[in-house]
Amino acid sequence: MNRLHEPFPKQFNLSVASDSATLLWTIARQAPLFMGFSSLLDIKPLICLCLSDSPVPPVSEPRAPDASRMQVPPGNPLLLSLTLQELLARDAVQVELVPEKKGLFLKHVEYEVSSQRFKSCVYRRYNDFVVFHETLLHKFPYRMVPALPPKRMLGADREFIEARRRALKRFINLVARHPPFSEDVVLKLFLSFSGPDVQNKLKESAQCVGDEFMNCKLAARAKDFLPADIQTQFAMSRELIRNIYNSFHKLRDRAERMVSRAIDNAADLLIFGKELSALGSDTTPLPSWASLNSGTWGSLKQALKGLSVEFALLADKAAQQGKQEENDVVEKLNLFLDLLQSYKDLCERHEKGVLHKHQRALHKYSLMKRQMMSAAAQSREPESVEQLESRIVEENVIQTMELRNHFSLYCLHQETQLVHVYLPLTSHILGAFVNSQIQGHKEQVLGFLSTLALTAAQGQSPPTCPGCQRVASGRLLAVVCVSCDQHRASFACFL
Repeated sequence: MNRLHEPFPKQFNLSVASDSATLLWTIARQAPLFMGFSSLLDIKPLICLCLSDSPVPPVSEPRAPDASRMQVPPGNPLLLSLTLQELLARDAVQVELVPEKKGLFLKHVEYEVSSQRFKSCVYRRYNDFVVFHETLLHKFPYRMVPALPPKRMLGADREFIEARRRALKRFINLVARHPPFSEDVVLKLFLSFSGPDVQNKLKESAQCVGDEFMNCKLAARAKDFLPADIQTQFAMSRELIRNIYNSFHKLRDRAERMVSRAIDNAADLLIFGKELSALGSDTTPLPSWASLNSGTWGSLKQALKGLSVEFALLADKAAQQGKQEENDVVEKLNLFLDLLQSYKDLCERHEKGVLHKHQRALHKYSLMKRQMMSAAAQSREPESVEQLESRIVEENVIQTMELRNHFSLYCLHQETQLVHVYLPLTSHILGAFVNSQIQGHKEQVLGFLSTLALTAAQGQSPPTCPGCQRVASGRLLAVVCVSCDQHRASFACFL
């Protein structure tokens, strides 16, 4: 493996003879596998000249990748020494809708994207996110690139636009906090470039650069850092993350239903209060013979007005609880699910892409070896320049695919660690959900008790303990039955 990555010689000292083509083939096989096909084909003039007894021309030297992007991390490069707090502190990106701009035929939705890290505020459209996403996939094919929300061509309502805004915010925050992505120039360009054509800038930044495999100094030695049982670990981690995804997907669905019920409950309470207020504000005259000169209806209308205020407060608290759980629970669950989905997509790309190509390349390699052995046994004539060149390219492609497979596993190992770094986020999400439920139910109970107290003040009988029938005294908010142990717990919960 080490011989395959010795520096490509700047000058060949070869005797001009027909059998030197075989020597050139051996040297070409020792060329760096990440130099690309175009540089590899530079040996064609040398082979031709060796076969035609001509002087050897100087060999074009391949362009070396940027050294600043090929630094070897200190320590074991396979291990990530990051915490959740460090990841979240990398950046916090906000994505907000700006007022719609009408085009010639359709309205265009624009987003204001602000980065805390770069202290920037730029305007982006959905297509800008698409080009940015494609650039990331081109440069980092072996990393977790979160998916973008779908694009609806016609009839995008406000609910769809808001859902897509939230999804774009989750996408850009996952990217901005991803270790390799956060240090790449394409992220800074997307978050800080304020020129008129960011899409062309993104495309230009990815031209003539190559992917992470071609620019990483560790790519050729990735196999040396992998554990011996990497395939077993990969299968186990994939199964575990699949189970986590399925469970949290169900939790997210239930949390969304609870948020929806809280919002519906708030709307019902508000309507309930409005109806009470309408009754309390009724100005229809009441005949004296119907009321028998009693002021009951007037007192009741006054009480209904007061109750409408209490129900409005209850509706506001229910709406606040739903909004809080949507932001602190549902959105963070969606963020975590987006991360897990990107890991699942990466595993599929590895199996269907790199691994499949690697197996196919190994099959071609074995066929080529058999053909070489058969030709040697039959002592056939030397191969032509085109055949020799084709064999050189094919063998280097096969060896490159083998290295890419190891590098893909190397990246998968790191991405698995990154998922586990995010796992403590689930405890924060569940904690926020429990606290929101406790606080929301407590405020609603106190609100209902205050409403009952107001009703009691309008001449209704005060509540009694269902166990000992002891009548509550004082404000209803402080009701605790001290003489009935059986029902003490049920009364205490109203405190």
